[in-house]
Amino acid sequence: MASLPRFRFLAIAVIFHLVYIFSIFDIYFVSPIVSGMRLFQIERPESTPPPADRLVLFVGDGLRADKAFQSHPEPYPKTDDDLVPRPLAPFLRSKVLGEGTFGVSHTRVPTESRPGHVALIAGLYEDVSAVTTGWKLNPVDFDSVFNRSRHTWSWGSPDILPMFEQGAVPGRVDAFMYGAELEDFSSDALVLDLWVFDHVKDLFAEARTNQTLNEALRQDKIVFFLHLLGLDTTGHSNRPYSKEYLHNIKVVDEGVQQIAELMNDFYKDDRTAFVFTADHGMSDWGSHGDGHPDNTRTPLIAWGSGVAKPQLYPGEVAPGHDEYSSDWNLDHVRRHDVEQADVAALMAYLVGVEFPANSVGELPLSFLTASLKDKADAALINAQGILEQYRVKEEMKKATEMRYKPYEALSDGGLDAESRVAYIQQLIGAGSYEEAIEESAALLKVGLSGLRYLQTYDWLFLRALITIGYLGWVAYAIATVIDLHVLHGRLQPSRTLGGVVAATSALAALYASFVVSKSPLTYYAYAFFPVFFWEEVYARRSSLVEGRKELFGHVKSGGSLVSLIFNGAVYVGIIESLALGYIHRTVLTVLFVIGAFWPVAYGFSFLHQHGALSLMWFLSCIAMSIFTLLPPAMTSEDVNMIVIGGALMVIVGVLYLIMEDFVLSDFGRSGKPSSPNHVSRTLVGVQIGMTLLAILVTRSSALSLQANQGLPRGNQIVGWIILVSSLLMPLAYRAQPNNHYIHRILVIFLTCAPTFVLLTISYEGLFYVAFSTTLVSWVRLEHAVYLFSPPHRPASTTANNKNGSAPTPATSTDAITTTVNEQTRLPAPFRPLTLRDARVALFFFVLFQSAFFSTGNVASVSAFSLESVSRLIPVFDPFSQGAMLILKLLVPFALLSANLGILNKRLGVAPSALFMVVMAISDILTLYFFWVVKDEGSWLEIGSTISHFVIASLLCGFVAALEGVSAAFIAGVEVTEDVVKAVGEGQVADVLLEKTGEGK
Repeated sequence: MASLPRFRFLAIAVIFHLVYIFSIFDIYFVSPIVSGMRLFQIERPESTPPPADRLVLFVGDGLRADKAFQSHPEPYPKTDDDLVPRPLAPFLRSKVLGEGTFGVSHTRVPTESRPGHVALIAGLYEDVSAVTTGWKLNPVDFDSVFNRSRHTWSWGSPDILPMFEQGAVPGRVDAFMYGAELEDFSSDALVLDLWVFDHVKDLFAEARTNQTLNEALRQDKIVFFLHLLGLDTTGHSNRPYSKEYLHNIKVVDEGVQQIAELMNDFYKDDRTAFVFTADHGMSDWGSHGDGHPDNTRTPLIAWGSGVAKPQLYPGEVAPGHDEYSSDWNLDHVRRHDVEQADVAALMAYLVGVEFPANSVGELPLSFLTASLKDKADAALINAQGILEQYRVKEEMKKATEMRYKPYEALSDGGLDAESRVAYIQQLIGAGSYEEAIEESAALLKVGLSGLRYLQTYDWLFLRALITIGYLGWVAYAIATVIDLHVLHGRLQPSRTLGGVVAATSALAALYASFVVSKSPLTYYAYAFFPVFFWEEVYARRSSLVEGRKELFGHVKSGGSLVSLIFNGAVYVGIIESLALGYIHRTVLTVLFVIGAFWPVAYGFSFLHQHGALSLMWFLSCIAMSIFTLLPPAMTSEDVNMIVIGGALMVIVGVLYLIMEDFVLSDFGRSGKPSSPNHVSRTLVGVQIGMTLLAILVTRSSALSLQANQGLPRGNQIVGWIILVSSLLMPLAYRAQPNNHYIHRILVIFLTCAPTFVLLTISYEGLFYVAFSTTLVSWVRLEHAVYLFSPPHRPASTTANNKNGSAPTPATSTDAITTTVNEQTRLPAPFRPLTLRDARVALFFFVLFQSAFFSTGNVASVSAFSLESVSRLIPVFDPFSQGAMLILKLLVPFALLSANLGILNKRLGVAPSALFMVVMAISDILTLYFFWVVKDEGSWLEIGSTISHFVIASLLCGFVAALEGVSAAFIAGVEVTEDVVKAVGEGQVADVLLEKTGEGK
């Protein structure tokens, strides 16, 4: 029966945190897409054509702005002249200098291909919740420039093209895609871009003999889209500063030149507009996804019909330049920066189609060669499209809100939208074009502000509701821990009619408001949990009162109170410092250095008894403190580091086999272990051999990929065999198990070692060994501290009993042997938790964060490199490759959970007790990150705060899952120390007195 409340608690923890994860999407990332708007486009006389008859969009997937414009030596030099830095994209540079307009397009997070292309082509910033569909299919249909065109031809990746083909009017968009197998990280990615260029040439070659196609190509309002994925694939595989990436830029530049010349030769009318840009950039370590400037700054070059010529400032620095563009040698050409969604408005204007229905981009007038009147007309039409979205969304909000409060700047109290538009039209009619442009720009910003007002209309209510929910969980978790693991269920929840009526009434009122406002189903869940938690806390009020007496009854003297306050402040300070660790990894360095001196707190006597163990702990903490001073491991591949890390894993296994008797006797402290287990020794040898084989295969694969020789098929097969078989090895131990806890930890260590070797980039193997050593030291040291300095006896065991007899002698171990269930009067099988166990939970919390951040910042989406995964899965597959990266990420947590489970047993507390304490305090961090989430400022700040909240919120549910993993790992483990045996025999007091010397 004891397992039922525990399972209930863990299930509630997981469900609650998974549900509340979605609050971030309901608050910050509600889809901006609505329907029912009128469409706007520039009204022109029939005799006046749009600026261009056709538009060609080139998207260099994963191209950074600086790499596109900088000068570099020839990637593959043949002569000394090739070593002189020169532009890698001379054709595109010629357009910047003589024919078109250029600048930097700033993207938003997440800097991934799908949302980047949606912003470029549809003009809207898609919500991050689209990640649930892999950013491949359409979570909702959206309008786009392609859908507004008369016809669009597109070439490129099957990851991008289908969403624009499926989201458009049937038959309006043609998509020509290569097979997914072509996206192979182990081969030269140039083939992807060459495939696109070749197939565009084939289309125009066919048009010379196909009259129907020829006529279709000569219509107006048509678009050509060339998605060039080679740069992204090359950047992932070789980094954006590699010769392969730089050479790919040259190939793209040559291909763009060929297509532009082909178009001009085919049409011979100078009525084609060209736009070259990128969906996102690329970090130095070959990743993207977060808001780092290298990922958010992409090149934008436009030229051709309707595009303004460059603005030159000979002999001086032109406007728009800064330190970022100082080494481009383009200082004399004006730089025009835009937001990524602005590109959609630019393309729609150039080709003469309506602005996409949900576009929030601002037409960049500086890119246009048009009269002031035309620019004024275009700016007004642009603003009207934004206002139309505001009108539709406001009507929707009015229909669902009982007390709707309109946006003041666009309400009757201010100057309403119709009046503002009429005023601008008057300015245009009077010839005040520049003033009209300024007023339109201001009106557009007011419209965007109105859209944001509607987007954030429910924020205050939702934030308050979510906060109350998290606080309720913390209170409920603490009450449950006290009830189960301090009082051992002596007191049952006590519900009152008033409490139940109050909770039911509150929930009914909230649900009624949701029905009226037609709120999403998630709102009902958000409201249920706070009511449920606080009603449960109220019902357990007696347990909280009794638990306070049990935990704090010994705190009577002034010194004890001061010590308690000081320790509490330190604990809270450490938890808050971990929040900084999400941003500054060096915080963990400081914590490990301080923690290294932990044994000193117990005095010389303790150090004398446990000198070797204390030294082991000190050295392992110092080793762990080094990793967070190093750059992220995914910055660059280091084969030597991979080999060294794997070799250390092998050495650990070999040393165990040599010193097995000594190790299994608790390092000589507990006498001789049982007779040797030959089957277990053989299996350990097999695991060591698999780790050694993993080192050889990984080294061979990495060197082959670095030499651009591809991934040997044999290496890939052997790698998969090692990965799968190593993870299944624990099953083999069932034939003749060795249940000693140190042996079990070693088995888990060697089970995960080949996986870590196969998926490592650099020094992660060294971290794996250091982390494992730290965990073993921690488990043994906590147990030694427990024996040396037993927990205080609860106040309830020292009080006089009911018949007035003298109190039980106040030994420090009575808490274990005298905890009694008031109904059954039977001894509890586990000792109750004490305040000192909070330290164990805190150490676990720090080690948990270290597993996340020691080798990189996993709070950043771009903290993962596909380089290691390509040794097993060379063909691009985001889900499979992502799963492999997550597997590598989870390996340290497997060790951590097993060690905490074993420590749980060694300290004699109930299963999951320590896990539940961690879950009770973890949401202090979650609530902090919830309130510091930003949706304004730099994209780096926005993306980081969102990922911090998600990780912190998942932490509690993850810990709950780890409890189950731990139970599986340590099932049947025998912790042979006499103190733990004594727990079940009711002899703990005598053992502890003997260990501490108090019984002498």
